[in-house]
Amino acid sequence: MAVRHQLIKRPPADVWAVLADGSRYADWVVGTYKSHPVDDAWPALGSKIEYLVRLGPWQASGHTVVRRHEPPQRLELEAFSGPLGTARIAVEINPWGEDTLVVVDEHPLTGPGGSLHNGAVDALIQLRHRSMLRRLADVVEGLPRGARTAHA
Repeated sequence: MAVRHQLIKRPPADVWAVLADGSRYADWVVGTYKSHPVDDAWPALGSKIEYLVRLGPWQASGHTVVRRHEPPQRLELEAFSGPLGTARIAVEINPWGEDTLVVVDEHPLTGPGGSLHNGAVDALIQLRHRSMLRRLADVVEGLPRGARTAHA
């Protein structure tokens, strides 16, 4: 299990606004490109977002489904990566004074990632999370305080 945290210098409502905007997913999720919600319900329970995944010249489509939705404190997602399988990604939004402590917990569920899950895989996920959380902080902190994004 790979757990990582990031202090974001904005209140929880500002962090939630970015998480709730499916069109911004590719702005902060490492490896995704051109994200868009499938319907206007994102991030309601069962709603889906689609995106392209790029790794060098390799490109594939993927999608993520909301499995748990407790605004503005918790969002749990299941990412579907085709033959690589699925992963659970839980995002916790915790007030920390005037700021927000975001905790991400991810682990593979199915496919090769699930059956081959080990400490080395967790180390790679940790590296991805470090970059992903930094990008999330940059997006949130780059918005005016109290700003609402397209789908928030």
